[in-house]
Amino acid sequence: MADKKRFKMGTPADVKRTLNRVSNMVLNGEMESKDANAIIYACNVTLGVIRVDEQEKRLSELEQLVNERVQHE
Repeated sequence: MADKKRFKMGTPADVKRTLNRVSNMVLNGEMESKDANAIIYACNVTLGVIRVDEQEKRLSELEQLVNERVQHE
């Protein structure tokens, strides 16, 4: 059985590395462009999720700061 390939995609830097690897694999004939397109789509979805998570975290931090200021007034 062939080894399974895994790409780390937990951070934007991981996704960038994955996209670079996939591009090189296609250029070197190691991956079909159809498979690369599926991975690129997954990268885009992952980046969207990361972006939403980061926005939610920042919003939560801002809400906490506002609540602390209101309590001290």
